[in-house]
Amino acid sequence: MSTSDKRTRRTVEAVWRIESPRLVAGLTRIVHDLGTAEELAQDALVAALEQWPESGVPRNPGAWLMTTAKHRAIDLLRRNERYARKLRLLGHELETEQRQLGAEPPEGAGLDEDIEDDLLRLVFTACHPVLSREARVALTLRLLGGLTTEEIARAFLVAESTVAQRIVRAKRTLARERVPFEVPQGPELAERLASVLEVVYLVFNEGYSATAGDDWLRPALCEDALRLGRVLAGLMPEEPEVHGLIALLEIQASRSAARVDRSGAPVLLPDQDRSRWDQLLVRRGFAALARAQELGRSRDDPPGGYALQAAIAACHARALTAEETDWARIAELYGALAARTASPVVELNRAVAVGMAQGPAAGLAVVDALAATGTLQDYHLLPSVRGDLLARLCRHAEAREEFERAAALTRNGAERALLLGRAARCAAAAADPSGR
Repeated sequence: MSTSDKRTRRTVEAVWRIESPRLVAGLTRIVHDLGTAEELAQDALVAALEQWPESGVPRNPGAWLMTTAKHRAIDLLRRNERYARKLRLLGHELETEQRQLGAEPPEGAGLDEDIEDDLLRLVFTACHPVLSREARVALTLRLLGGLTTEEIARAFLVAESTVAQRIVRAKRTLARERVPFEVPQGPELAERLASVLEVVYLVFNEGYSATAGDDWLRPALCEDALRLGRVLAGLMPEEPEVHGLIALLEIQASRSAARVDRSGAPVLLPDQDRSRWDQLLVRRGFAALARAQELGRSRDDPPGGYALQAAIAACHARALTAEETDWARIAELYGALAARTASPVVELNRAVAVGMAQGPAAGLAVVDALAATGTLQDYHLLPSVRGDLLARLCRHAEAREEFERAAALTRNGAERALLLGRAARCAAAAADPSGR
């Protein structure tokens, strides 16, 4: 392959990553089948790989791909007489586009005047609650994130065949259940929107604090989630929780560079060099949080779960040093969040804030009450938090046991090393209480 061909191929791949969600969204509206739409889009990609090395990259590659894909759709519909009426409509739409675009689409020409609506429909289809959480994540990353099956598998450290099966089953489920390609209305919108936001949040969290493997961070997943969140905020500008989520992600992502040292080892929040926090992302987060709060007040609604988490993240971002952190406010916000979600993980985070605001003994009381319920017995952060509180109370032998238990529960190699290091320091402190 020549250098020119390699360069063209890289261009095709970059364009595909950007344009594939719009292609699949627009085609799904036409053929009403997600699997068929993706196949048509893939056909257009193959055509680009075959033709662009010789003809050159079009001035508007997205429009070229959409036009090519619609030609494939016409061929498909011609083979099915039941879609004769749709064929006429689609042919007319294509002719209109060709007259507007000409043989070479003009710079900046739109793919479809309804493209934003199509993308929003695709988001709600890929994140439909009829699918399992894992299937929703995989399908969303494939269709909206533009990731290949191999990339998704590598990101989540699972077999490529597992991801492929999830995607195939998800498409079959959507077809079998006759899930409409539409944005829900009325009361159903809030329920379905929660599913969409959850998927974006899960993708980000897996990148921000990887649950398995050797790396503490997977920046590519964080970037994919941020991109999806920003698209969603643009598509649903009047939804407070959409802005609450993107505010949370922007502020959390601002710390990424400071969360690892030069060797890739984790750096905990109190020890981070805050000058390395990305202030552009912080400002974006603050703006999104202000928008979420403004929209909530206009509806007379209490803050949603993501907006509350974003407000907590904002407290950290406003503190120039760890010592200046307003832990009392953070504990208050976690209390509001716990009341809203009844989540044991949120309660564990509240224990950390209480421990910082009122002292380690107060935080330990919250943790012990939570541990007594048994709901987080296999969650590694429970003994990790308990170990930290015990260490601050100079109960080093107990703290060592907690850190070792946390290390045994985590599946992340970097985190395990961090916890074992803390256990070793507690063991040394217990052996020499004088600190010599």
